Amino acid sequence: MNAKPFILTLFAAAAILAAPAHAQTDRDRTMCKLSTTLGDISIELDHERAPVSARNFVEYVEAGHFDNLIFHRVIPGFMIQGGGFTADMQQRPTRAPIINEADNGLKNLTGTLAMARTSVPDSATSQFFINLVDNAFLDHTAKTPQGWGYAVFGKVTGGLQVVQQIAAQPTGASGGHRDVPLKAIVITKAEC
Repeated sequence: MNAKPFILTLFAAAAILAAPAHAQTDRDRTMCKLSTTLGDISIELDHERAPVSARNFVEYVEAGHFDNLIFHRVIPGFMIQGGGFTADMQQRPTRAPIINEADNGLKNLTGTLAMARTSVPDSATSQFFINLVDNAFLDHTAKTPQGWGYAVFGKVTGGLQVVQQIAAQPTGASGGHRDVPLKAIVITKAEC
């Protein structure tokens, strides 16, 4: 038996065995960037634990949905919310709602992204929020309307100071909404 092909076969087998873990990690994480009028926010999406929510976010990014929308709800010590409204408070049309993945084990910790929704658990579309603090009361506790929680699907990996700057902006009422920044904070470009 020729030793050279045998050694190459061992190396090839080792590479194949090692590859899936690395490839899985690459597939399960997507890096995105929100360029805003106050600076850039880098985001890592978690496709492994929140596949529907992460894919939904990427599809909205790829469609250009978030471009020129604002952070329309800013509450210091709680969260900043975007993904739905233009600067003149016109709501952009969305696709059908997605299932709520809040039971995925991810927590609403400082710097995480979660899907915004109505009181109906499976009502999230394009709107998302970034937690400014640990918001354990938003976590999944039970498969009931009150206990479903808000699905975390990613985290801020860069630009947390931009998130804090957004949170520090003065807010007021606009277009029937409260907690709207008085000066529009625009997502000029979203990309993944």
